[in-house]
Amino acid sequence: MDPSQENSQQNQGLDLSAVRSKNLPTEQQPDGQTGGPAGQPGGAGQDPNAVNVPALVFDVDEASFNDVVAISDRVPVVIDLWAEWCEPCKQLSPIIERLVSSYGGRLILAKVDVDANPRLQQAFGVQSIPNVVAIVKGQPVPLFQSALPEPQVKAYLDELLKLAGENGVTGHAVVAGAEPEPAGPAHPEAEEALSKGDFDTAESLFKAALAASPADDEAKFGLARAGLGRRLIDQDPAQLIAAADANPRDIEAAKAAADAEVVGGDPAHAFTRLIALIRTCAGDEKESLRLRVLELFEVLGADDPAVAKARTALMRALF
Repeated sequence: MDPSQENSQQNQGLDLSAVRSKNLPTEQQPDGQTGGPAGQPGGAGQDPNAVNVPALVFDVDEASFNDVVAISDRVPVVIDLWAEWCEPCKQLSPIIERLVSSYGGRLILAKVDVDANPRLQQAFGVQSIPNVVAIVKGQPVPLFQSALPEPQVKAYLDELLKLAGENGVTGHAVVAGAEPEPAGPAHPEAEEALSKGDFDTAESLFKAALAASPADDEAKFGLARAGLGRRLIDQDPAQLIAAADANPRDIEAAKAAADAEVVGGDPAHAFTRLIALIRTCAGDEKESLRLRVLELFEVLGADDPAVAKARTALMRALF
């Protein structure tokens, strides 16, 4: 056989589209129980969304690559292609490892030494390193090349999670049969500022995070809390509510009272107050009230019963 043809056939065995269907995780073991080897569903507590993995960060070679592809059906896999002689790789790899670990199992990192695994390098079409790609449902997703600062790397990982979620890849990795450790704060500096009452700094940091990653739900939540906290500094909630009750047509008083009611544990009344005014207002006033309602939705979260009820009432008031 011609050497070039033999090499071509070997490379075909590592093509991502080719291995996509070879070693996908099965829903159950032959005995009907979940759990099992790396890449298969099941883990601590038999969670169907859990995927057993050897670690959140591990080395991968040509022999184990198909297992990584299988895992990507459940959990997005970040691939760090590196080499010992690559100085930028030595700067980038610790950043990726730290960030991936911080997601609490929503991502895993497979490290590929391209000198030891040239066929994997060829399979990804990588010509220079460092090079970071991902696999989602067996398909390659280019991320970035070169050593980037940590905030930019995190922005890429956040976007990867969004893409994975849109494609139904929402599982989490479990190491050695244990439940994954809870992820730390997604924006520790902003959260620290928030806890200290430095709402302006927190707001600035959350806005910067959203500029880098507009789909960052944690940043949206933090920004809403920072705005609420800043508005209520040195305010007496009881006085705010009394002022709004005394003048039900005062838009600003109603917004301030709604803030106080949400913080005081009465979000249903806060939404009733604002939505009643939306029905009678127009133009900028109506838009101002709508935005405040949406901001308070972010503070409480979509699962709050008051939010679900108010969302329907808001739609009726607007249309």
